[in-house]
Amino acid sequence: MTVNRSSPRPQLNVWHAASVCVGMVIGAGIFSSTPAAAANLPNGVVLLLVWAAAGALSLAGALCFAEMAAAFPDTGGDYHFLCRAYGHKVGFLFAWSRFAVIHTGSMSMLAFVFGDYLSTVVHLGPMGSAIIATSTVVALVAVNLAGLRFGIGAQVILTSIVLAGLMSVGIAGLWDTLYALPSATPMSTPRSIPDVHWGQALVYVFLAYGGWSDAATLSAEMTDGSRGITRALVYGMAVVTGCYLLVNWALLRGLGFDGLSAANAPAADLMLRTFGRPGELFIVAVVAITAITAMNALLIAGARTTYAAARDTGAFGRLGHWHEKRGTPSASIIAIGLVTLALIGFGAWTRHGFKTMVDYLSPVYWFFLTLSGGAYFILRRRHGATHRPFRAPLYPWVPIAFIASSAFVFYSSVAYVKVGAVAGIVVMALGMLLSIPLRSAKGYGS
Repeated sequence: MTVNRSSPRPQLNVWHAASVCVGMVIGAGIFSSTPAAAANLPNGVVLLLVWAAAGALSLAGALCFAEMAAAFPDTGGDYHFLCRAYGHKVGFLFAWSRFAVIHTGSMSMLAFVFGDYLSTVVHLGPMGSAIIATSTVVALVAVNLAGLRFGIGAQVILTSIVLAGLMSVGIAGLWDTLYALPSATPMSTPRSIPDVHWGQALVYVFLAYGGWSDAATLSAEMTDGSRGITRALVYGMAVVTGCYLLVNWALLRGLGFDGLSAANAPAADLMLRTFGRPGELFIVAVVAITAITAMNALLIAGARTTYAAARDTGAFGRLGHWHEKRGTPSASIIAIGLVTLALIGFGAWTRHGFKTMVDYLSPVYWFFLTLSGGAYFILRRRHGATHRPFRAPLYPWVPIAFIASSAFVFYSSVAYVKVGAVAGIVVMALGMLLSIPLRSAKGYGS
């Protein structure tokens, strides 16, 4: 294998990385996951408790990743951890799955959300959503090929707009409270036990929290040392959890539990009810921008995992090349864009774009996140002497909670999506076949 001497250089601060973390997590999922979760839970109080608990468990995972990223900084993030813990073939399988299922499936899912919302304003016919989704992916690939500085700068701006939109939903709830406006439906309507489905609800809630681990892929590019990625993950998850609780409370306050459970676009319904047509148009625009923000973050982090896997295994040729002048893995960015476009075509063919992509990516994502939790314990035991600027608190209970929650959501996603899970698992299995002839990557699995 030819050694590529061009490698990532320190150029990111804590707030850049935290912005990627927030942008990764706060995607369009919050606007579609909330009513789906509510429809499977007994009442509004439980809904808020579930969102808070999911935030705490996601933070537990972030703390584990913060320790691993600080001790073993690398562009590959959790790919790097899996390689060290289980060997290069498992790491390659993860990189393949992220490339062909997780990141590209997430980008396609969000592209459909953006297309669905924008097509209500810009009418391009029955394929309008797919056309808009395709154009968006092409534009984002071009932005990130222009260089990391431009890509990260766009991420900071977009994340700020997203946070402003979430705050506006919270303001709507406060406005309704201040002026004593009644909820559209009762705040808490008990639901009978047969209608409560905890597993399905958690799939939707954890889907909205998914993505926090990807900020670890920026660990090798931090300017303030290994502690920087730690602060970025913790700050990012604290912001996300606070925003999610505020938004869910506001939606419950304005729409009531039954209204939220039945809503297709709850944020738009609340803004229309409180502030009229201008409020509705504003939040529709924010939801569209939210999808673009998450897609941009996925492209930034996903390309780096693909680059790292190709660099370490020698597979897929130029995907392991880092463009020194632009500071980006250009070939990996292009490859991810092409796969995403193919999945958009698949989603358009099934005529269930968003749902098809959720079914496609969820089981594979949670399978590898569970493996990453196991890697935490393996690396602690195998590399106990390695300097760790940060250690996850309350060991071993924090990592145990992280692994248990990930395993349960993995089980729930397989049990819930069923047929959709098969496609993603088959693509992951293809990666197992591709990994057989790969030569061993030095330093991993030892």
